[in-house]
Amino acid sequence: MLRVPSADDELPSPLAINRNNPDGAPQAIPAGLPVALRRLIVLVLNAATLVALAAGVVTLLSADGVIDAAEWVMLTGFLLATPWTVLGFWNAVIGLVLMHGPADPSRSVYPYFSAGPAGRVRELGSRTALTVFLRNEDPRPIFQRIEAMRISLERTGLSRNFRIFVLSDTDAPEIARAEEAEFQRFAMVFADSDPSRPVYRRRTDNVGFKAGNIRDFLDQHGDDFDFFLPLDSDSVMSGDVMTRLVATMEANPGFGILQSLVVGTPASSGFARIFQFGMRHGMRSFTMGASWWTADCGSYWGHNAVIRTGAFRDHCELPVLPGRPPLGGHVLSHDQLEAVLMRRAGYEVRVVPVETQSYETNPPSLPEFAKRDLRWCQGNMQYWRFLRAPGLLAISRFQILQAILMYIAPPAWIAMTIAATAKGVSGTFDPAYLQLGLALFLTIFLLSIAPKIAGVIDVLLTRGAVRAYGGPGRFLASALVEIPMSMLMAPIVAVYVTLFLIGLPFGRSVTWSGQNRDRLGVGWLSALRAMWPQTLLGLGLAAVLYAADPVALLWGVPFVAGLCLSVPFTVVTASAAFGKMVARAGLFATPEESILPRVLRGLIPFEARPWRVVETRRPSPLLPAAVPLAAEVEAGRRR
Repeated sequence: MLRVPSADDELPSPLAINRNNPDGAPQAIPAGLPVALRRLIVLVLNAATLVALAAGVVTLLSADGVIDAAEWVMLTGFLLATPWTVLGFWNAVIGLVLMHGPADPSRSVYPYFSAGPAGRVRELGSRTALTVFLRNEDPRPIFQRIEAMRISLERTGLSRNFRIFVLSDTDAPEIARAEEAEFQRFAMVFADSDPSRPVYRRRTDNVGFKAGNIRDFLDQHGDDFDFFLPLDSDSVMSGDVMTRLVATMEANPGFGILQSLVVGTPASSGFARIFQFGMRHGMRSFTMGASWWTADCGSYWGHNAVIRTGAFRDHCELPVLPGRPPLGGHVLSHDQLEAVLMRRAGYEVRVVPVETQSYETNPPSLPEFAKRDLRWCQGNMQYWRFLRAPGLLAISRFQILQAILMYIAPPAWIAMTIAATAKGVSGTFDPAYLQLGLALFLTIFLLSIAPKIAGVIDVLLTRGAVRAYGGPGRFLASALVEIPMSMLMAPIVAVYVTLFLIGLPFGRSVTWSGQNRDRLGVGWLSALRAMWPQTLLGLGLAAVLYAADPVALLWGVPFVAGLCLSVPFTVVTASAAFGKMVARAGLFATPEESILPRVLRGLIPFEARPWRVVETRRPSPLLPAAVPLAAEVEAGRRR
């Protein structure tokens, strides 16, 4: 009988083993198909899908026997925009089959990580540094999160194996003074002679951005620790998941980086709730499918991961790129490059594709989301120099290319849609061309949300999962609303990425600075300043389509609506009133709202889960605080 413990239970350890009996440790040898064959299958599936789609587009465009300039733009845009979304589609399909098919993903995908109820880690033989990175943010909530993690580590009985380092790049004097005051209050619980007493260090110059901050730490303290665990200022991890990740690294000396799924904490912001609801169930199938074939060449998301200190220090230092910023100089997005460098050195990079107790917060508004997204975009555009780096594995080069194409896709999508619209409305209106442009838009959009659709199916097929999301009414209503909200947001994102990429060669850039992680509200004037290009493009396209033929505007609604509504969308989704309304209704709820994990108690405000007035103890197979029990979850899926 499936048993899921309550939120007060500690997480089961991946390694309740005798350290003197290595034969009892999980082995990183996957069952099922060899990894090389898995990658060949994924390559064939993606190539066949792309060829079929491209053949269909060419057939339509060459109906008159000639492909003109506008049609070449449409075809090129389609070929650039489609690979990323096709890969996401197949990752989601593979992941869904793994989770609900006859195979056991705990044996075929993550055999090295025992997530069943085998007991807590009782002993560690290593030292791990918990490194928290700050820059120009309100320190009070950050230290509240650090304190929650400290208490959670104390409960494991293994806190002596960890030491907390607060590594600040703050250059605002008032915030720096507040950081120091908060640190002194936090450190009061430690004796001066305690070898685990936390350390606070602030750099006066954030050279190298976060990667430079990490390098500075390694130069000063790297010899003292076997592993380090980078945490962003919004990160939260339970002590139990930290100890079991470290235990897995101890048992597998060939692992360089190890992390599990990172999920969003309950939020009071309407925008954050919508975004992380779709990501929450969507990432499960996507990551499971990706981990099946990437295997030892997994992704690294830059935080909430355990890293082998010596290997990282010796092999993962990023070069300073030739030329001036933003495309030259220090690398802004460090994580994927560090992962491929770790793999080049012969160490494995592994992702455990299950939810544990690893959390982050999501931006509370669309402008804050865009700021973070453009920082990643700028960093990824620096990756092209590494495509020919010596010694990289073929799969690593593909991952670098994939990271670049992820941000090339939006402008390609914009270009092909505008070209198709122009072709459709030039001369006598022929809806065939316009339908083609919108069909391309809808095809790419549907492929891009395939992980979310697979996630909905996963929840519906998993026993007790719907209850974890607030019940069938709340879950289905949230899923039905979230998808059209994503559809409205997609062209907004595509436009701001396109404009940013156009300006990037001319020096336009974003800075690595403090982020707004919890303040609600965006004024109408601020929204207009941020979204006027989207609004202008949307109104212009609407006018052109209507002038050509009112029917054309109807065909254009799926694309034009998001652009025209970008300002009210920004204001409404960031408003406190909207957030309160959806939170009270329990819409876009995540499993943590059903039973709040112990490590998050005291961190999550009542406003984030008011529909849960009375705390219940009803078990949920998707609740990470009670469940990284992936083994039990998988058993529940197969029943």
